[in-house]
Amino acid sequence: MKLKILFVFVCAVFNALAQSSTYTNPVLEKTVPDPTVVADEDGNFYMYGTNMAKKVPIYTSRNLVDWSYCADSFTEDQMPTGLEGGGIWAPDVIRHNGKYLMAYSYSKGGEYHDNGIGLAIADKPQGPFTNLGLLFTSDSSGVRNSIDPSLVDDKGKLYLLWGSFNGLYIVELKWDKDGKYYIPDINSKREIAGKAFEGSHIFKRGKYYYLFASVGRCCSEDKSTYRVGVGRSKNLFGPYVDSDGVPMLDNGYNLVVSSNEKFVGPGHGSRIITDKDGKTWYIYHSYIRGKGGKGRMPMLDEIKWSAEGWPYIYHGTPSTKPTNSPNL
Repeated sequence: MKLKILFVFVCAVFNALAQSSTYTNPVLEKTVPDPTVVADEDGNFYMYGTNMAKKVPIYTSRNLVDWSYCADSFTEDQMPTGLEGGGIWAPDVIRHNGKYLMAYSYSKGGEYHDNGIGLAIADKPQGPFTNLGLLFTSDSSGVRNSIDPSLVDDKGKLYLLWGSFNGLYIVELKWDKDGKYYIPDINSKREIAGKAFEGSHIFKRGKYYYLFASVGRCCSEDKSTYRVGVGRSKNLFGPYVDSDGVPMLDNGYNLVVSSNEKFVGPGHGSRIITDKDGKTWYIYHSYIRGKGGKGRMPMLDEIKWSAEGWPYIYHGTPSTKPTNSPNL
């Protein structure tokens, strides 16, 4: 117990020391594919990502710019098992009912049936997380390649959004007072986007829900075509459309960010974070062009909004020069 308390203190000290007025991408020169970020009640941020070793390292920051290793999400006895050669892909963490809930994909490359989405829970964002097991597999859900979960809290109700190039689906996820999470009826799932997308998140701004999702080939270093698109709807369940009115169910989208001369394959970002100035910020991953062997690294950029309310990153590509940090 003393060791755990000291570990949390060390994380907090690193956060307090790490302050920068500007930043340059990538914000962490480590491979953290499919990053997701959650804040605690004190304003510290925690980042998680795809990890084939299944421990899922956690990085912490006070400002979204200066990141340091904090802990592993799982102890040896809590790591998911049952799929030989599998790992944890694209975890997503949300604070719900006073706990931190992680939805994770359990899969391996080239597997589209014997994979699925599970849950884990912790008292603190730095863990350790208790594994609650799989909610469903691809076959039991009826959704081929059931990976890339995202948790959505809308008006106090919790939903699970997921899917990878076989449609994006959403279903209600309920909680009972014994701390158990369950899906009342997997057959009640609704498809809200077509087969062009994966790595999705929903962000509510004003009267619209914005569905951010990744498009293209994700994991081929300089040959990657990954990018992020968006559609919007006045209803959580859609229909989501692009600025020309093309439904995301028909694979329509507005471009948010794509490759440039320095970075290639940007995509699969976290939920959007709003700073004290009302600016919105997006953490996502990208390869450094010509250095793909170093992996997909976390990137940070401001999401700007057009006069018509459409989100975009300046020039539509990752920033390459020193940029003012978020006001957090």
